[in-house]
Amino acid sequence: MPDKLKIYLILTLGWFFVVLGVLGIFLPILQGILFLAIGFILLSRESEWAQRQLDRMKEKYPKFADKYDEAEAVAERWWRRIVGSEKA
Repeated sequence: MPDKLKIYLILTLGWFFVVLGVLGIFLPILQGILFLAIGFILLSRESEWAQRQLDRMKEKYPKFADKYDEAEAVAERWWRRIVGSEKA
């Protein structure tokens, strides 16, 4: 898959999850915080802005930082399986 297509796919999925997260804050059937976290994790791979937002949240909420680091380790393993170790 071409690099540009991967970037667009990641950004599209990231924003999709962010929108779901915002909806989830107001709708009880969706897990808003979970979808927001997934969206920001995806966006942070390609966006400096999203990475800064995650860094700010990790500084402000240490428990979130611990859980985020655990989740990121799992996501990294999955990412390496999907994309391959040369780009991850």
